[in-house]
Amino acid sequence: MNNPKQLTFPWNKENKSSFKGFYPTESNKQLLYLLQDADFVDDLLIFGPKDSGKTYLLQALCNLVNNNGKSSLFLPMKQAIKLSADILDSLEAIELVCLDGIEHVIGNKAWETAMFNLINRSLNSNNRLIFTSSKNIHNMNFKLNDLDSRLRKIQSHELHPLSDNEILNALKYIADLRSIELGNKEAQYLLTYANRNISDLVKILESLDQLSMEMKRRITIPLIKQVI
Repeated sequence: MNNPKQLTFPWNKENKSSFKGFYPTESNKQLLYLLQDADFVDDLLIFGPKDSGKTYLLQALCNLVNNNGKSSLFLPMKQAIKLSADILDSLEAIELVCLDGIEHVIGNKAWETAMFNLINRSLNSNNRLIFTSSKNIHNMNFKLNDLDSRLRKIQSHELHPLSDNEILNALKYIADLRSIELGNKEAQYLLTYANRNISDLVKILESLDQLSMEMKRRITIPLIKQVI
């Protein structure tokens, strides 16, 4: 791999993920601070339940690093393991490597070994590794004991999902950020009748915004009913 900056994969599409677009809760304040702190360059393991925002944060971090003129690579492990584990070779030449969902390699000898070797090579380079998982490292059972040992030495932080009370505030926050007019009544209706998952709610919000512009109407409950 002579030029890691030119690596392309089907999942490395341009995205608009940013830290500003992530609703900051008190429980996640320290983690968000660390990810944006230019002086904090340690490897990190982030764990949290599905749809808590792990993927979004990794993409936001990659965008931040790229905007600062450095190289980064985002690897969603659920899709990456369909390829050869050789794709991890020489990734230590990239300044930031984010491996999203490392629980998907558990039990896969080739991938566990490749990930262990990447960690070892990174110890002797200036690159940084960020891992995410739906499980705490103490609840994962990697077959390769050396990999398990290495991961346990990495600083870990939990990404807490939004509480029921925070979902409404997060939805209004994102709507305001995107200059989308969403009234309290309409927001409450969305939370009552749509999946209370922030990523799904944002997709609905985007569809509502597009439809309201096409129809030249504000977002109302009848309009929401057309979308959900």
